Amino acid sequence: MANRLTAIATRTGDDGTTGLGDGTRTAKDHARVATMGEVDELNSHIGLLLTETLAPEIHADLVDIQHDLFDLGAELCMPGQRVLAAQRVLGLDERLAHYNASLPRLAEFILPGGSHAAAQAHVCRTVCRRAERALVALAHEGPDAVSLTARQYCNRLSDLLFVLARTLNRAAGGGEPQWQPRRVRGA
Repeated sequence: MANRLTAIATRTGDDGTTGLGDGTRTAKDHARVATMGEVDELNSHIGLLLTETLAPEIHADLVDIQHDLFDLGAELCMPGQRVLAAQRVLGLDERLAHYNASLPRLAEFILPGGSHAAAQAHVCRTVCRRAERALVALAHEGPDAVSLTARQYCNRLSDLLFVLARTLNRAAGGGEPQWQPRRVRGA
């Protein structure tokens, strides 16, 4: 594992660079650093979702996901290293199937919203999609820039967050806000 920080204000980044886990320094606006930031932001939004009153299994799943995102961050800060296990993608597939099984088929597009927890899950989903786009962009730097597992994980995670938003709305006893085209709304 990389060296752990013992001081937060090191001043070594004042020149516009940051240290990676392998000891190299890179520009703070490099795609790798931007991707690390996207993953960190996603983890923070999931932390905010965890402040809601959630079913124990959803809470446990989100805590596991936070740890996975730290693994992904570790992978990103150590170029060429693979930390996030492929089994974690399969785990997301299993949880997705589990939560999806209790939901009705979607007949219409749904709007982000409903309960506070569901709305926050939608924010997590959109931030996850942004992190996924950053991972895909980073992958253009070469085959060792980022793992396929990392990209698959974020793709599945955004799907799971969408399904969790639906699950949270149902648990709150509310419906799902559905999109209505302008011609239907009469506006």
